[in-house]
Amino acid sequence: MTDFGFHLADRFIPTRCLVAPMAGVTDLPFRQLCKQLGAVYAVAEMSAANPALQHTRKSVLRRQHDNEPAPVVVQIAGAVPDYLATAAMFNVRHGAEIIDINMGCPAKKVCARQAGSALLADEPLVARILQAVRKAVTVPVTLKIRLGSDVENQNAVRIARLAELSGIDMLTVHGRTRAQKYTGSVNYGAIREVVETVSIPVIANGDILSAQQASEVLQHTGAAAVMIGRAGQGNPWLYAAVDQYLQHGRLPQPPSADQRCQVLLQHVQNLHAFYGCAQGLRVARKHIGWYLRTLPGDTAALAQLLRVEQPEVQLRLLEHLLLQRANDHANTRHSDFYQPPAGPALSIAA
Repeated sequence: MTDFGFHLADRFIPTRCLVAPMAGVTDLPFRQLCKQLGAVYAVAEMSAANPALQHTRKSVLRRQHDNEPAPVVVQIAGAVPDYLATAAMFNVRHGAEIIDINMGCPAKKVCARQAGSALLADEPLVARILQAVRKAVTVPVTLKIRLGSDVENQNAVRIARLAELSGIDMLTVHGRTRAQKYTGSVNYGAIREVVETVSIPVIANGDILSAQQASEVLQHTGAAAVMIGRAGQGNPWLYAAVDQYLQHGRLPQPPSADQRCQVLLQHVQNLHAFYGCAQGLRVARKHIGWYLRTLPGDTAALAQLLRVEQPEVQLRLLEHLLLQRANDHANTRHSDFYQPPAGPALSIAA
């Protein structure tokens, strides 16, 4: 049997399903949990390259990697080549083993600073950034992009060539434009064009919601792997399940309702410990909502849980609600768990 995975520079990455960086989601507790459950490669939420922001509480928390299984992947964002090069060196000194450059985020506050996917409109600046970061560090450097600014200005193939010429080791392509944000169809055919253009590994990203869809996308694009983000919210088991399906053609047995409850409780406790009680309670709310999509039940009780302001009360009410829902949903069907609770069907565009 051939090795399952792909080569990233001089590293072998034994997976074909990567955890996407998500602001406010892929913090240290979430990455640790995904890896504990079988994920191999998880990218930290993006960190600003601006040195003025280096020591803010948000930046300090985002570069925490204590007890995180390798590889430690840090994503940096900005528009100034020297800032990005310095940020890359700084993060390597603080434990980063792979540096990812963000040129894919469509968020207004990021693009307003001409960072994220706004950079795609300035190819000379893209080249200067890639070359500066590549020269600054010896660890693998990767890049995440979109197809371009809008439908009329799709330049992912040219950006991919620039990346390869600049020594970038891997490219992730979200198959939408900046203008689309997260709406409309993903153009997997455009991702395939990028795969056919460069020799470095290309990762397919965008609206991959299940193991079966991941398999279809890989077959259609020829990508080295897929990167999944939002479908893993509330389902950190998904990444390992996708790998098993891709490697063996079958899904693993889903976690029992009791196992899901225990993982959620531990995740919430870890968030309280990581952020402190007040912020941890607020961050935990969105994760609780995502997890409980797979254990539907009393919406009034959930609404009460999401309003509480004391961490210990949050945990106590959560434990009570989970016990009730676990008893009601003890036998989740195998085919249901690894499917998202809602979302569009995959449409492979030519």
